Amino acid sequence: MKFFAILSRYITRQLLVNFFIVLFAILGIILMFDTIESLRRVSGREDVTFWFTVQYAVTRITKTVEIVFPFVLMVAAMLTFWRLSKNNEFVIIRSTGVSIFAFLRPLIIATFCLGLLNVALINPISAKMFELHETLSYRLQSRNPDAVLFSSKGLWIREATNDGKILLIQAKSLQQDDDKSVWMRDVMITELNENSQIKKSYNASFASLDGNIFHLKDVRVMVSGEPVETLSDFAYETTINVQRIKENFIEPEAISFWQLPDTIHFYEKAGFSARQHWMRYLSLLLSPFLLIGMLLLAAVFMLQNTLRGSAIMWRVVISIVVGFTFYFSSQVVYAFGLNGYIPVWLAVTAPTLIVWLIATSLLLQSDEA
Repeated sequence: MKFFAILSRYITRQLLVNFFIVLFAILGIILMFDTIESLRRVSGREDVTFWFTVQYAVTRITKTVEIVFPFVLMVAAMLTFWRLSKNNEFVIIRSTGVSIFAFLRPLIIATFCLGLLNVALINPISAKMFELHETLSYRLQSRNPDAVLFSSKGLWIREATNDGKILLIQAKSLQQDDDKSVWMRDVMITELNENSQIKKSYNASFASLDGNIFHLKDVRVMVSGEPVETLSDFAYETTINVQRIKENFIEPEAISFWQLPDTIHFYEKAGFSARQHWMRYLSLLLSPFLLIGMLLLAAVFMLQNTLRGSAIMWRVVISIVVGFTFYFSSQVVYAFGLNGYIPVWLAVTAPTLIVWLIATSLLLQSDEA
């Protein structure tokens, strides 16, 4: 028992060390190229500081963290297993009667904990960074360092009009009655100029969107430097319709794991589809199991009693190809789920389940050999 505890700590430490080395190496490379691209975009812009460029590049990297996370785990596992096989440590461990699944058990637990850490802590940070990056992009585009891209809570829609105005429309709650009308409460319509400076604001306790017209009730009209005007009702013409509202819902990637259930409830209560948010939520829930699947794939190709010469290179190449094939296949299945061709739960669980079944069956054959 003591031997197995020492062994578990030894191989788990190797996996974690390799994981963070690979993660920071890949993120460093991505950050370098993002910084170069950001410097290229802002070249010649005297209104953009170096600190702004650094923020822009750093916040942009969070978009790629979730994509590379499974591959980082797979590469770290491959390095760990390759080293154990190269030094004949795996042969010695197996000779003591330890089965391959007993050998993998502490690594599976460590991988699951990494997945939980990613969902519970890294994902909320990434969502905030994603939101900040969108704000910085908006400030870069509008050339206004104080421009604000509002948060993802509630319903926020940005509309650019033909006369150069920018409308920001927010509602704390909404309800869809049919395909042409929407009812909203606590509505605020803010008019900005082309430099993202506030010109006028309409605050209404109630509003309905009928066609392309907002019918506002109990309206307070606020203009800078002028007294507040109160109206019982006001018709505000816009180009926004119900379809535009559906298309402008907040991207699921900008919402943290902890906020997704409330967001899903908000959209479903309003009568809109929350399919992509459900898929995002289920994907995050299953992401620890996806990481375990990548670990098992690495074990299939790299856990061998002898790995010499060109056989190592071939196994590395094949495992990388299989990993990328699995990733792109899962994205195709995910797209089918988003478009409603297959159920949400099937689109999310099928790729991970298939990897588990294939890798487990191959490891069972290897364990019996």
